[in-house]
Amino acid sequence: MTPIAEPTRIHARQGRRLLGAIGGPQNLSLLGALVAVLVVFGYLNPAYLSWSNVAVIGVAATIPALLAVAQTMVIICGGIDISVGSQSGLAAVVAAMVFAATGDGLANGSAVVAIGVALAVGVACGVLNGLIIIYGRVNAIIGTLAMLAAYKGLAQLLSGGRAQGYLHGDDLFIFVARGSIAGLPMMVWILLAVAVGIHVLLKYTDIGRNIYAIGGNATAARLAGINLNKYIVAVYAVMGFVAALAGVILAARTGSGQPTAGSEGLELKAITAAFLGGCAIAGGRGGVGGTLLAVTVLSALDNGLTVVGVNPFWQNVAQGALLVMAVVVQQRRTGERPVGLPT
Repeated sequence: MTPIAEPTRIHARQGRRLLGAIGGPQNLSLLGALVAVLVVFGYLNPAYLSWSNVAVIGVAATIPALLAVAQTMVIICGGIDISVGSQSGLAAVVAAMVFAATGDGLANGSAVVAIGVALAVGVACGVLNGLIIIYGRVNAIIGTLAMLAAYKGLAQLLSGGRAQGYLHGDDLFIFVARGSIAGLPMMVWILLAVAVGIHVLLKYTDIGRNIYAIGGNATAARLAGINLNKYIVAVYAVMGFVAALAGVILAARTGSGQPTAGSEGLELKAITAAFLGGCAIAGGRGGVGGTLLAVTVLSALDNGLTVVGVNPFWQNVAQGALLVMAVVVQQRRTGERPVGLPT
C-alpha cells in the first residue's frame, strides 16, 4: 500500500463516521438548508438571530415536533395518521372540561385527573384508528382522514364549538406552559423525553427492529412470526398518546380547550417533517434525528417569514412545496415512477 493511500482511507473512514453521526446525506442536506435559512433571514432582519427569537422558534416547534416524532414511527411501520391534529384538539377540550368539572366549574380542578383522562382519550383514539385499518381493511390514509373529521366533530360537539375551561389559574398547567428546568422550557423537556424514548425503542430494541421489518416488507415480517396486527395497533396507540400530550400542552399554552384553534394544520406539519427527515413513503426507513432536524428547518422558515413581514399564508405554500420536494427526492433516489412514462 502506498503512503498516500493509507491517509486517504483514514480520511474516508472519518468522513463516513461523520456522515453517520449526522444521520446520512438526507440530514446533511437538512443541515445545509437550516444554515441557509438562518443566514438569509438573519441578513434580512438581524433580530432573527437574537436569543429571544431563537427561544421563540424552539417553543413554537415543540408541538409539531412531538407529533412528527410519533408520526415517524407510524410511517416507518408502513402507515400514516392524518388525524393527529384533530386528536390533539379533542384532547385539549377533554383536559379543559375535566379540569373544570373536577373543580368549581371554572378553576381549582384536578390537573392530574384532567391530563390523565385526556391521555387516555388519546390512546383510545389511536387504538380505534388501528382497529379500523386492520379489521376494517381500510387504507391508512382513508381511515385516518375519516377519523380526522370524526374527532374534530366530536371535539366541537363536546365543547359546543366554544373554548372550554380556564387553565391559567392552575400551577401544573402554568408549569407545563411556561415553566423551565435548567434553563430549558418544560415543553422542550417533554419533547426530549418522547424523542429519546422513541429513538431508543426504534434503534435499540427488538420491537423497533420489528417495526422497521413490518414497514420494509409486511409479508416477510408475517412469515417471520411477527404479529402485524398487535404492532400496528400499538404504534397507532402510541401516536394517539403523543397527540393527546400535544393537546394538553396546547391547552396549557392557550389557557383553555380549543376545539380547533391551534390544532388545525398540525397533521400537515408532522407529515411534512417526517418525510423531509428521511421517512420512506412505503415504510421501513426513517429516524427521529432527521425528523427533529426537519421540524427545526420548518419552524425556522415559518418564523423567518413572519419576522420579515411576509404574508403568513405563504407558510402553508412553503410547507406544501417542501413536502412535494421531499417526495420527489425519495422517488428519484429509489428509482420509482408510479405514474406517467419512464424517464
